[in-house]
Amino acid sequence: MQPAFEVLVSRPSNESLCIRLAGTFESPGPAPDAAAALAAIDDEIRSIHFETNALRSWDSTLMAFLLKLVRSAEALGIAVELDALPSGARRLLALATAVPEADPARPEVAAHGKLARAGVRAAGAWVETQKVTTFVGEVALSVIKLVRGRARFRGGDVWRVIQEAGPSALPIVSLISFLVGLILAFVAAVQLQYFGAQIYVADLVALGMAREMGAMMTGIIMAGRTGAAFAAQLGAMTANEEIDALSTFGIPPIDFLVLPRMIALVAMMPLLVLYSDLVGILGGLVVGVTILDLNFAEYVNETRAALDLADFGTGLFKGAVYGVAIAVAGCLRGMQSGRSSAAVGEATTSAVVTAIVWIVLTSAALTLVYNVLGI
Repeated sequence: MQPAFEVLVSRPSNESLCIRLAGTFESPGPAPDAAAALAAIDDEIRSIHFETNALRSWDSTLMAFLLKLVRSAEALGIAVELDALPSGARRLLALATAVPEADPARPEVAAHGKLARAGVRAAGAWVETQKVTTFVGEVALSVIKLVRGRARFRGGDVWRVIQEAGPSALPIVSLISFLVGLILAFVAAVQLQYFGAQIYVADLVALGMAREMGAMMTGIIMAGRTGAAFAAQLGAMTANEEIDALSTFGIPPIDFLVLPRMIALVAMMPLLVLYSDLVGILGGLVVGVTILDLNFAEYVNETRAALDLADFGTGLFKGAVYGVAIAVAGCLRGMQSGRSSAAVGEATTSAVVTAIVWIVLTSAALTLVYNVLGI
């Protein structure tokens, strides 16, 4: 198939190259090859210009030819005069060459030294600390408004989140807590059997679940389940500009979105922790009765003797504090999310990591406080 166009290369002077475009540059049909024009460029060429008097019509076929030619010439430091080209072609070339071509597979890595990188990370950590502190302060002010009866949110949102964070979480909490109780009993039995003190497995499981493991495991479960859900929900709202719309209408997003979730989670976490304690103790009971050949009544009596209300109270208080940490982490990362689906996924992951880190730090701090107070 013969092409309906012509590309003629001439050399008016030693330093100039003229490219004459004639005919129809349209698809379907053969595409012009820029190799012939580029082959005429040597070390003496300083500029390239075009003649388009005989150019009848064109489409993207011509643009692909021109773009390759212009980029190759600019890479060689040769000036390209575009005045003779059609105005539409000039505008398209300007758009195509305005932004450098991105290469996501090879991100640029700043060539900083170790000290500079440490400074950048320290500055980033400081900025992140300011954001977290600001958000926590806004949540605290919202809680104060709630106490005064001035917080603006819908009661139905609280009940909906209570359903999602409470009864709907019972199956996974039951499974994990029962298995944790089994594991604690097995670990204790391995050592206590050497001393013939298998009965004290009941003490270890009961105290471990009530004071620490019940709250810790429930907190981690809820961080991965409910905290991630909070981040995804608010992240999607951020991407869809729904949170901006609330602010535009004068509705505080902290009151309307964060406060109901925090109230629901703080209300549900102690109940879930108590349930987790009981299920974990049941797991230890199964091991004690079936593996260690302990009497059912003997195991129950030893558990009752080992526990008191203070042991349950320490765990329930930790659960409530973990609920605050999970809700704040999830809502914080969700409201910090970017406006793309990838950003929502990153916010969800960050919410889970942040919540678990806060839970561990809070557990360590509360354990130290309990030790100092003798609780």
